[in-house]
Amino acid sequence: MSKPQVVVTRRIPRAGLARAQEACNVRLWDSDEPIPRPTLLEWVRGVEGLYCLLTERVDDELLDAAGPSLKVVSTMSVGYDHIDVAACRQRGVAVGNTPGVLTETTADLAVALMLAAARRLPEAIDAVRQGAWSTWKPEWMAGYDLYGSTVGIIGLGRIGSAVARRVRGFDCRILYYDPYPNDAVAAAVGAEYADMDKLLAESDFVSIHAQLTPQTAKLLNADAFRKMKRTAVLVNTSRGGTVDQDALYDALRSGEIAAAGLDVTVPEPLPPDHKLLTLPNCVVLPHIASASYATRTKMAVLAADNLIAGVTGRPLLTPVER
Repeated sequence: MSKPQVVVTRRIPRAGLARAQEACNVRLWDSDEPIPRPTLLEWVRGVEGLYCLLTERVDDELLDAAGPSLKVVSTMSVGYDHIDVAACRQRGVAVGNTPGVLTETTADLAVALMLAAARRLPEAIDAVRQGAWSTWKPEWMAGYDLYGSTVGIIGLGRIGSAVARRVRGFDCRILYYDPYPNDAVAAAVGAEYADMDKLLAESDFVSIHAQLTPQTAKLLNADAFRKMKRTAVLVNTSRGGTVDQDALYDALRSGEIAAAGLDVTVPEPLPPDHKLLTLPNCVVLPHIASASYATRTKMAVLAADNLIAGVTGRPLLTPVER
């Protein structure tokens, strides 16, 4: 019996590729750079499965190019806003993502961004490298404490609650906003529900852990920044589109808020001449929240398992239900 034909759109961790190759005939785009769109549209013709990343747009054009043989789209990511899930469902194409396996690693990075932005670590590193470190000065490179602060978490799902567990170790007061409050989860992590206005007004750190939807697009905007403390730090490890970057630039430049730490932006990659990168109080990382060796391997294997389940007619391990 011949193996199902599938396309893998990027070089992925070895364990994930090996898992896919055991069960499928894999056509691999063997590069760290995204597969060109025309090539992808050609390669998907007649395949049964597509293993993709955030960079591949799965829309009517791609689904039409693939044709009726396509059974599953498996993305090596938690986010799936690059996939038209409704269009897939109309065609009977299952969609899988990789939630859960990157929760702890992403939460680690969210806390790292809190500390890096509040304690001005990139500025301090640059000062040492540029020879600006002359002597010990009482207020030079002074920042803000995470310990004993109030942390506001927007979205108390897997990652948001993992962040809450971590900042409890810093003796933080934890507020959270979620359109679907969960008293049991909140009690387990010591979080107190607050509406958005209260969260913004009282938090020293605001950490975003929300999916990108029409309701959350530019949720953190000029109006939100006006409600925040001037000493507040914004952290975003969710989706770049949840923040109005023009309004964030203005808030940081004017001192309306103190600092920001971003792992996600619009666009990605952020151009090196982008105005946010001119600000010393804005720490920007290249979307590396899940980038530990162990976690990226788990993501690759889970995406492969979803792919295999889809092409063999079995339920996906982690289907997108929307």
